[in-house]
Amino acid sequence: MSDPRQPLRLSADRDRCVGAGMCALTAPEVFDQDDEEGLVVLLHPVPVPEHRAAARMAVGLCPAGAIALDSPDSTAACDRGLPDSTAP
Repeated sequence: MSDPRQPLRLSADRDRCVGAGMCALTAPEVFDQDDEEGLVVLLHPVPVPEHRAAARMAVGLCPAGAIALDSPDSTAACDRGLPDSTAP
């Protein structure tokens, strides 16, 4: 699991969004919905520390999977000398 103090970057795919609004309800400081179609509007792609937990929760609650989370250490676990599970 990544360090909650590490910055994270969010992205939102409006083509995939179904307008359920879970993101805006869960993290209103980070997400909104447009007035025309109710689709996600990403207000802060790099949320401040006090909004990161809610942003992570919103990613998990999105029924369409339209919100992606990318933290700086998301691929670092592969490079930390962890045992290779394919080794004999």
